[in-house]
Amino acid sequence: MKKFTILFLIASLQYINAQQDSRVITTGVPFLLVAADARAAGMADQGVATSPDAFSQQWNPAKYTFAIDKQGFTASYTPYLTDLVNDISLGQATYYNRFGDEGRNAFAVSLRYFGLGEIELRQNADDPAQIVKPNELALDGSYSLKLSPSFSMAVAGRYIRSALRIPSGESTDSKPASSFAVDVAGYYVGEEAAFSDFNGRLRLGFNFQNMGPKINYDAGSSDDNSANFLPANMRIGGGYDFILDDFNKVSLSVEFAKLLVPTPKSADLDGDGLITTQEEIDLRAQNNADYNKINWVSGIFSSFGDAPGGFSEELKEFTYSVGTEYLYQDSFAFRLGYFHESPIKGARKFFSLGAGFKYNVVKVDVSYLFSASKVKNPLENTLRFSLSFNFGDKYDDY
Repeated sequence: MKKFTILFLIASLQYINAQQDSRVITTGVPFLLVAADARAAGMADQGVATSPDAFSQQWNPAKYTFAIDKQGFTASYTPYLTDLVNDISLGQATYYNRFGDEGRNAFAVSLRYFGLGEIELRQNADDPAQIVKPNELALDGSYSLKLSPSFSMAVAGRYIRSALRIPSGESTDSKPASSFAVDVAGYYVGEEAAFSDFNGRLRLGFNFQNMGPKINYDAGSSDDNSANFLPANMRIGGGYDFILDDFNKVSLSVEFAKLLVPTPKSADLDGDGLITTQEEIDLRAQNNADYNKINWVSGIFSSFGDAPGGFSEELKEFTYSVGTEYLYQDSFAFRLGYFHESPIKGARKFFSLGAGFKYNVVKVDVSYLFSASKVKNPLENTLRFSLSFNFGDKYDDY
């Protein structure tokens, strides 16, 4: 019954979207934007400018050249839609390695897997059930290089595979959709500055991620006009470490993010927020056709100035998050965060908290999310877990 509930919700959302003039930007493979590790999730889905860790592949791979440990391995598990089902989840595994002269180079590989559980399909109520298991995955590889004692850059490549297409009727053609993407990232760490009561350190970071060709779910079709944009995304952020003494440190950070995807044009001629007249319906169909013709490269550049509401709406397409982390003796961490998205661009708002415990080479992180919006968050009331192992030589870069 829960499976039918999910399908009903999806159908309902599609119906509502068809009647309203939505300003929400939608893309293919949105699982790429979900925080897969509990440390970033505990600080409201941010990691582009936080201190390096083994989870940096998703947020900013340039951080790896500043990692304290030579090597690291992680495993993360995130339950999804736990209020409805118990078999939808996101998992991720990552490995990184610093190498070369004084660890100036680093590479990392990771696998992210999003499983939607089992879905029962029947043509008629009395027919035997056909069990399908839709899933999506991304396989990443990155290389980072320290260009100076305080600045590094990285490039990453990503293979994306989405097996969501379900056979309909007598058709058995359910070939998975696939695409590839690249990331370009940078990371800066300032020198430690001494103040009267504490020492401080500045961190800055950026990442242009998931830039690549559209993904086409229509098997056998080479028509790019029927494909979906990847969730190309720009992340920029900064943080500051307050080093109180040899045992206590508090970090504050802020991060801004924006989808590098074109904004759909408005078809609401009378301003009532609904698409009801035939003229509006025809205009929306034409807008959709024109939107689908935009290629992914043009879409990245046009995304900075194509919002129907002008510059003020462009600003609303930025999300922001604020997070803090308290660290005691590099063994215990406590985290808080807040995430905000404009009501006309998705309306996600939530608070998060998390904790981390380290013993020898093993570290365990957990996080929890509290929604602050009327729009229900699929990760609400969900505990996320991450496990990491760090080993090898130690580096003292700062």
